[in-house]
Amino acid sequence: MLTVQLSVPELKAHAQAIREMAQDPMTTLQTLAGDLRPRFEGWLNDLMRAELALHLGREPYERKTPSKNHRNGYRDRRVTVKGLGTLELRVPRDREGGFRSGVVPERIQVDPRIEQDLQMLFLGGASTRTVELMSERLFGRRLSSGEVSKANQKLLEPVDRWRNRSLAGEKFLYLFLDGTNFSMRRGDEVVKQCVLVVIGVNEDRQRQVLALQAGDKESKTAWKAVFSDLVRRGLDPSSIQLGIMDGLPGLEDAFLSAFRQGKVQRCQVHKAQNVLAKVRKKDRQTVAEDLRRVFYAGSPLAAKQALEAFVAKWKAMYPDAVKCLVKDFEAVTAYLEFPELEWMHLRTTNLIERLNKEFKRRTKPMEIVAGENSVYTILAFVAMKMEMSWRNAPFRNSGFRKLKPFAGYFTHES
Repeated sequence: MLTVQLSVPELKAHAQAIREMAQDPMTTLQTLAGDLRPRFEGWLNDLMRAELALHLGREPYERKTPSKNHRNGYRDRRVTVKGLGTLELRVPRDREGGFRSGVVPERIQVDPRIEQDLQMLFLGGASTRTVELMSERLFGRRLSSGEVSKANQKLLEPVDRWRNRSLAGEKFLYLFLDGTNFSMRRGDEVVKQCVLVVIGVNEDRQRQVLALQAGDKESKTAWKAVFSDLVRRGLDPSSIQLGIMDGLPGLEDAFLSAFRQGKVQRCQVHKAQNVLAKVRKKDRQTVAEDLRRVFYAGSPLAAKQALEAFVAKWKAMYPDAVKCLVKDFEAVTAYLEFPELEWMHLRTTNLIERLNKEFKRRTKPMEIVAGENSVYTILAFVAMKMEMSWRNAPFRNSGFRKLKPFAGYFTHES
C-alpha cells in the first residue's frame, strides 16, 4: 500500500492548492489527466529506445565490432489509449528495418479496451454513426465509422460459434417457432429480411435460443433447412414433444416432417384473432367469452364439449368463424395433454413474441441494419441477455394467470 505522509509546514505550503481543488475538483482532475499524458508518452518512448538497444546489442554511441546495423532516426506514431486519449509517440528505427516494438505493436492503433467499449456501445443500442460522434468525448479522439465497424467485426467469430454450438447431450421437449422482419442493407439496396427464430425448452425446463437463421418464414423449405441444421448440431428429433407456432403456411408440415413424434400447438391468440375477425363487432365480446370456454376448458373432454356448444350456438350466424375454429381445434388444444403447470406457456407463442419484441426494440434506433452479419451479432446479444433473465423465471407456473376481462379480447401478454 502506498502511504503519503506530510508534515505541518508541507500542509501549509499546499493549503492554497487544496482550496483550489475543493472549489473546482473536476478542472483539477482534468489538469492532472492532461499532465499524465506527456509523462506516459515519455515513458513509452524510453521503453522503445531500450527495446532497440536490446535488438542492436548496444547502447547509443556504444561501439562494437562487427556492427553492421545502426539506429536510423524515428518515425511518428499515434495510439489512442483508454483514459489518456491519443498519445504522440516516436518509434525508433534501425537501418536494416528489422526492429519491431513489442511495447506498442504495429497492428494496434487503438487500445483493445476501447474496442471492447465500442462493441458494448454497439450491442447496447448505439448505431455506428452515434458511436463515432460520441467517441471524441469518451476516448479523446474521434474514431471513424470504419474503425468502429472494424471493432464490431471482431464479434462475428464468437457469434458464429454460438449460433452453431453443439446441442448434443441435451433433451429438448418443446420448440417455439416464429420469424421476424428487419430492414437490412444488401449491397446498394435496402430489403426486408426475415430471421427465423427457434426457442427450445429442455427437460430441466431451461429456455434457450437454438436458431437464428435468415429465411422466408412462409417457406416450408426454409423451415426444413432450419430443422435440419438443428439435427445436424445434435438436437435429438425423437425428444421433441410439441411445437408452438402461429399459422404460418408450410411451418406445421415442415415441423411434423422433421419431428415425427411431436405435436403442434397453434397459438390461441392468433387463432382467436382469426375467428373474431369474422364476427360482427357487436357480437365479438359474447363470441370471445364462448371461445374462452373452449380454450380454457381444463381437459380434452371439456374442450370438446365446449366446442360442440360453440358450434351449436354460432354456426348459423357465423359459419366461417365456426369453420375457422373447428379446422384447427386439435391444434389449439394440444397443450391440454401436457403438464398443467406449463399450460400458460404452451397455449401461445408469447415466449417468442417477447423475444422478437426485444429484437425490434434493439434495432429500432438503427432503422436500417448494415447487413446479415450485423443482424446476427445484435440478435445473438439480445438472445443471450434474454436467456440470463429466463434462468430466474421458472417455466412452470403455480396456475393460470387470469387475463384482464376482454380488453382487446385476446392479445399477446408482454
